[in-house]
Amino acid sequence: MALKPEPTAPFHSVQYALRVLETISRHTGGVTDAQLARETGLPAVHLAPMLLMLRREGYVLQISEGAYAIGDSLVLLGSGADRQRALQGKLQDTLDRLRDSVGAAVYISRYVDGEVRITQFADSPRTPKVHEWVDFRSAAHASAVGKCLLTQLDQDGRRDHLSRHKIARLTSKTIVNERVLFSRLDSHPATVPVLDLQEYAVGTVCAAVPITAGSAVGCLALSMPVEHAHRLRAAAETLNRKAAPLLLSLAL
Repeated sequence: MALKPEPTAPFHSVQYALRVLETISRHTGGVTDAQLARETGLPAVHLAPMLLMLRREGYVLQISEGAYAIGDSLVLLGSGADRQRALQGKLQDTLDRLRDSVGAAVYISRYVDGEVRITQFADSPRTPKVHEWVDFRSAAHASAVGKCLLTQLDQDGRRDHLSRHKIARLTSKTIVNERVLFSRLDSHPATVPVLDLQEYAVGTVCAAVPITAGSAVGCLALSMPVEHAHRLRAAAETLNRKAAPLLLSLAL
């Protein structure tokens, strides 16, 4: 029985995208969309937008009407020593487009060696990045990025992090009770963006969604001035929907 994709869930979208790419790569002379539908089990209604996204990202090339082959981006990401440079460039291009789409600064963050790290970001004069007035590594309990990463850790991992980075009140809205914080993290639906409503910094609101690839813990986030808070939830949902290309790049 064919699986039904959930277009707004980046994890599921990536699983199907990887299945499509694997199928196309087996056909060195190209493969039709009808054959792709048969071999992947994806109905045309879901395969068509998937192929559109893969073409836009350069992973798939349309070689004739209704026929597809592997694109240059996929070749570069699989090319050994050049992979890291190609991946960073690919992620930056995607972040730049996402920044313009949501009208906010956007960030990729990873949890590496027990620390919160912003690995790449895209901002502009119209969409300035958040002022890091407290080191992000010490503010996981208050920032959308940090809370999103903590939701992906188990209880021991969270306690280990907070034993090294004590909870501190950064604003009047910061959660400073560990039990309350853990309860909020545990009850947060995995498919709903994590929000920071002036918990890290007065005057700034943020949102983050997980982009876990394999065993790596990461997230995609945005920030905007509080005067744009009325746009935050819509921007966060856009962030969630458009996380798939980034997650796909990390998964390849």
